[in-house]
Amino acid sequence: MSKLQGKVALVTGASKGIGAAIAKALAAEGAAVVVAYSSSQAGAQAVVSDIEGSGGRAVVAGGDVTQATDAARLVQTAIDKFGRLDIVVNNSGVYAFAPIEEITAEEFHRQFNTNVLGTLLVTQAAVKHLGEGASVINIGSAITSLTPAATAVYTGTKSAIDGITSVLAKELGPKGIRVNAIRPGYTETEGTHSSGITGSDMEKGMVSMTPLGRAGQPVDIARVAVFLASDEAAWITGDHLNVAGGLQ
Repeated sequence: MSKLQGKVALVTGASKGIGAAIAKALAAEGAAVVVAYSSSQAGAQAVVSDIEGSGGRAVVAGGDVTQATDAARLVQTAIDKFGRLDIVVNNSGVYAFAPIEEITAEEFHRQFNTNVLGTLLVTQAAVKHLGEGASVINIGSAITSLTPAATAVYTGTKSAIDGITSVLAKELGPKGIRVNAIRPGYTETEGTHSSGITGSDMEKGMVSMTPLGRAGQPVDIARVAVFLASDEAAWITGDHLNVAGGLQ
């Protein structure tokens, strides 16, 4: 039997990259998936089409995770379409790097609102529907251990995710809800291509520091998300799993 048969998942930021890979991997193991997006409906629909083409079940849902009403609507989509919610993957995230002299209040709030507030609001909306055995998976980053220069804001957001994960694991554990974080290392995505990171000296430097000697791929992260969502991880909560090829 598939690991997630009968379960329902909500994946935010699932129109591309790591989120899309996680949505497809959860569906391949039997979960019905709400593929949530903020800006690319076409990308989210392509993910749903891929899932359905492979015999899975999925639906598109658009919304801004920084708005409580939108976060609640994403969660309600799972209830309305599939009747329950068992797995929440807080993947929505943005990033930009700048030295301290160039940090702006606007960029600070853009990253913290999406990466941190969005995680809280979606989880808050989901908790009333999650039951014994449910799994919340937050996407953090290995950057919190690396702390490279010119990443104060982004590293700050992912450090907050580490702390939130630990707190919520204790808060929700008595309800049987597990909360864990995945901390990817450098991972090649559409974002790294569009931002010019792919092929750059920055990428070469990150790969050179990675013991396994390559950039991560979204599927590397997705496999771990499936594990954490499944009953195989029933005794794991409050953990922060580096999925980084040894980069730390």
